[in-house]
Amino acid sequence: MASDKVGPQGITEEEAKEFHSLYMQYAALYGFVAVVAHYLVWMWRPWFGASKPMLSSVQDAGQSIASAISFLV
Repeated sequence: MASDKVGPQGITEEEAKEFHSLYMQYAALYGFVAVVAHYLVWMWRPWFGASKPMLSSVQDAGQSIASAISFLV
């Protein structure tokens, strides 16, 4: 009795190809979303070629965290 199931998962070759195509589509979508997100953040706060250092934003973040902690306490 020959079985067309292959691999340790016990799926057919056709099922494996379908799974692979879906996986690649979702991986491409994930990559696209990541590229768009990085571009939007770069437009908001460029990390290369910035005209001024971003130390002020780090200080602002520290003040925001301190105020949030004082609000919670």
